[in-house]
Amino acid sequence: MPGPAPELKKLGLLALLASLLTLTGCGFQLRGSSPVPAALQPLAIDCPSSLPGQFCQSLREQLELGGIELRNPGQADYLLRLSDYRQDRRASAITAQAAAAEYILRHTVAMELVTKDQIPLIATTDLNASETYRYDETNVLAKQREEDELRQQLGDRLAQQVIFRLAPMSRQRIDALVQEHTADGEEPESP
Repeated sequence: MPGPAPELKKLGLLALLASLLTLTGCGFQLRGSSPVPAALQPLAIDCPSSLPGQFCQSLREQLELGGIELRNPGQADYLLRLSDYRQDRRASAITAQAAAAEYILRHTVAMELVTKDQIPLIATTDLNASETYRYDETNVLAKQREEDELRQQLGDRLAQQVIFRLAPMSRQRIDALVQEHTADGEEPESP
């Protein structure tokens, strides 16, 4: 005579299935998966050497983790151009002795997405990320390490922002933008 074990297994399996359906239905994504649609494949990234290498590498890794095929600009249907990376550090709070007690770090990058025919899909847009941290002049080395870590985190956040800006680019949206551009009477420029 079978005991309650087979019934418990069935209930456990049903609970697991219900949980998975709930998670997928609410838009849950595993960490590291990219919301960039497959319609933007193959994609090339123009990330000049004037931009921080860690930022460019982080963006490439996040796109590849999401299954996006990256190619050279001559072999891609879409080009993501990144430019004008700026890093700013300003005192945001001052002590009674007129020394900086808190700093704000702000990183900015410009992004643009075009087709291989130079039809703009996303016009040049500035993205920003910032973080505030307390400064302690009695512990300069530790605060310098903290600032370096924050700079890396800000670069990673900017990379995530770029990816989220690409997320709405479905096949229908791309086709509509190309059609709108063509209807305006503008001929695509050759690269």
